[in-house]
Amino acid sequence: MPKWCKALIGVLLLPLCLGTAKALLLVVRASGRADTVWVAMGAGAGCWIVVYLLLPRPMWVYVVGHELTHALWTWLFGGKVKRFKATAKGGQIEATRTNFLITLAPYFFPVYAAAIVLVFAAGHLVWGWAPYRIWFHFALGFAYAFHVSLTGQVLRTRQSDITRHGYLFSAVVIWLGNAGLLLVGLPVLTAQVTVTTAIRWCVSETGAVLQRLAQMF
Repeated sequence: MPKWCKALIGVLLLPLCLGTAKALLLVVRASGRADTVWVAMGAGAGCWIVVYLLLPRPMWVYVVGHELTHALWTWLFGGKVKRFKATAKGGQIEATRTNFLITLAPYFFPVYAAAIVLVFAAGHLVWGWAPYRIWFHFALGFAYAFHVSLTGQVLRTRQSDITRHGYLFSAVVIWLGNAGLLLVGLPVLTAQVTVTTAIRWCVSETGAVLQRLAQMF
């Protein structure tokens, strides 16, 4: 698909981006009473910020996660990974299939946070890890802050993943991917609002944005 088509799609999706942002704000406000979750996640995120600011940044760990995310999404779409390379300076995979989601997935899918969720879910199912939920939230906050900060850092440099699909389209996909995961994840974690309600808010707020645009034009 030509880049100008993707740019046009990006423009058309901007109302959804605004609606998603407003819905996410509503979810955060509604989840504010889940103190044990937010405090533990905030502590984990705070610990990572200290590491990020004061210690050498573990870019090799980030790059491994970045390329692993490409690989996971390649497998998800039925492709095969022929080559995997990751160093502190960058990485690359060779795969039999690609699309914009495979290319952009590392910028919105926090692979280490997802791994923590899977490990805790398995541990809770087998060994009953409910008493350790606070440490799960701490680790999740740490891992998600790791994803956000280092993704933000690499996005400040020229990324072939981004230029391949155009800046506007890539930005829209990355935002919707991150916000969409939070719209689902926060209700599940905090249990203050349902996922269905979060999606309904997203649809409602997007509709409101479209109505305002229709009135303007």
